[in-house]
Amino acid sequence: MSFTFLIIGAYLLGSLPFGVLIAKAHGKDLRAIGSGNIGATNLARAIGKKWAYLCFCLDAAKGLIPVSAAAFILSSPPPVKDLFLWLAVGCAAVLGHIFPVYLKFKGGKGVATSFGVALGLWPYYTVCSVFALAVWLITVAIWRYISLASITASITFPLILLLTIILKPDWDFTSLWPLFIAATAIPLMVIIRHRQNIKRLIAGTESKAFTKQPPPC
Repeated sequence: MSFTFLIIGAYLLGSLPFGVLIAKAHGKDLRAIGSGNIGATNLARAIGKKWAYLCFCLDAAKGLIPVSAAAFILSSPPPVKDLFLWLAVGCAAVLGHIFPVYLKFKGGKGVATSFGVALGLWPYYTVCSVFALAVWLITVAIWRYISLASITASITFPLILLLTIILKPDWDFTSLWPLFIAATAIPLMVIIRHRQNIKRLIAGTESKAFTKQPPPC
């Protein structure tokens, strides 16, 4: 029963469109600007980078808070059935961001919220999220495509988790396999949400970060 409320609460929290709310506070409709996405990248185009940083942190908190709350209920280390419940809370938060009830189920791409979920699933996902963040930063620094960085980091995440399970003797795949399934499913969902960005990357029309080029419509 506690996890039922946590899953519902995680979805409702994940549905909070912080990017839209911040833009609205500045008199702008974020969904009518640039790419129309409700996340931090489009918010940076609309009203500036400092607000985008705030939006990213708030969107990440939507994933971090519910999975951290779930961790207090679980035994340590959690058995397989509890891992499913823990992951269900995190997935609910990500689905809330991607399909928010407050915006008629038309939301963002789930990168920041997924990152928050990963940070909260200590220690299994936390280590992987640090490596994925490093890949994201390196990709942005070299190519300056936020979308490419998000896709690359998403692909990196399950590979790092699998490698860690193989290398750590106290991490047994037979008891942690639900984590690997989710670590593959959530990034796949994020990549699918970036399908328009992938098309623009292939066509060479994707806008770069830290430039004054107009965003694609």
